[in-house]
Amino acid sequence: MNFEYNERTQTLLKQLRAFMQEEVYPIEKEYVHAVENGENRWQTPVMMQTLKQRAKDAGLWNLFLPEEYKPYGAGLSNAEYAPLCEEMGRVLFSSEIFNCSAPDTGNMEVLAKYGNEEQKKQWLEPLLNGEIRSAFAMTEPAVASSDATNIETSITRDGDEYVINGRKWYTSGAMNENCKIMVVMGKTDFEAARHQQQSQILVPMDTKGVSIVRPMAAMGYFDEPVGHAEVLFDNVRVPVSNLLLGEGRGFEIAQGRLGPGRIHHCMRLIGCAQRALDLACERVEQRVAFGKPLSKQQSVRESIAQMHCDIEQARLLTLKAADKMDRYGNKVSRDIIAAIKIVAPKMACKVIDEAIQMHGAAGTSQDYALSAMYAYARTIRLADGPDQVHMMQLGRNLIAEKNA
Repeated sequence: MNFEYNERTQTLLKQLRAFMQEEVYPIEKEYVHAVENGENRWQTPVMMQTLKQRAKDAGLWNLFLPEEYKPYGAGLSNAEYAPLCEEMGRVLFSSEIFNCSAPDTGNMEVLAKYGNEEQKKQWLEPLLNGEIRSAFAMTEPAVASSDATNIETSITRDGDEYVINGRKWYTSGAMNENCKIMVVMGKTDFEAARHQQQSQILVPMDTKGVSIVRPMAAMGYFDEPVGHAEVLFDNVRVPVSNLLLGEGRGFEIAQGRLGPGRIHHCMRLIGCAQRALDLACERVEQRVAFGKPLSKQQSVRESIAQMHCDIEQARLLTLKAADKMDRYGNKVSRDIIAAIKIVAPKMACKVIDEAIQMHGAAGTSQDYALSAMYAYARTIRLADGPDQVHMMQLGRNLIAEKNA
């Protein structure tokens, strides 16, 4: 593995960092203020559209889509995208500027890989152009969704339509007023083999029978203007043509989606953690306690050093996972993907927590992004599979491999 980014990545990273410095950091607080004080908290501020157009014009658009989807995106490998995704992760809302935000990235990959031409025309193209947003509905309140085979939402064939009944929550993206389409996972055959019961289907937000019950908070944050919704499906009818790939292939689609999705979260979290460390280094030089700057306190220096080490370890593991995915594919790389999904969110929680501590009360306040970053990091310890599931599966695989 080459530890130096290639020339193309270095060029894009330089462009992206310049864009962040010139366009994003200066309006960060203004954007948050606009969201919090607007008439509709689920309406994306107008300045986002301006920033999106500038990113398009700069060629910093759809950077997440790999070579196999190059007509739609930049054609970068996972290893090439990693430092770019990390840079975007330094500001929680900035991924949308470059059309690289979840859950849209995962939904676009699903449509690009598994969608038919009609589905691509209707939904993928507007998503690729940044004209609409999307949501992914899998988690349910009534069952332990860490085992996705537990989901109970039914997708029943009735002539030329499927009828959907069920309740989802933490449906990311569904609160945004520009969210037009959901990818919904449910069961088409409750009697089939355990991993062949599930299917995924496209459900437009304005379909009769779809209702938003309430927005869901994560650690007290509602993640406006994107949001996470509890959604009720009450005899929702969509055409048979809205099914993705075929009945019983929901897990196949999910596995194709979650590998890149998991590593993208890890990349963003490394960006969050690095920014938290950068803010901490600035803060400890500015504040004086017990007659000297915090930066002169030995315990503070030790914490800063450990934060750096933790970030660097997670970054290198993430890059190794990205490289293996590029070389051998997501399926072969499942163990190292599980490893980074265990390591990176825990690391980010620890580093951001230390940064909050160094900021004192200010670290918990709205004046800094640290508490929102912490909420994001803590949430990702559950999203795309809880720590315990990844550890259980990784441990099982390692034991089986050594005893084969």
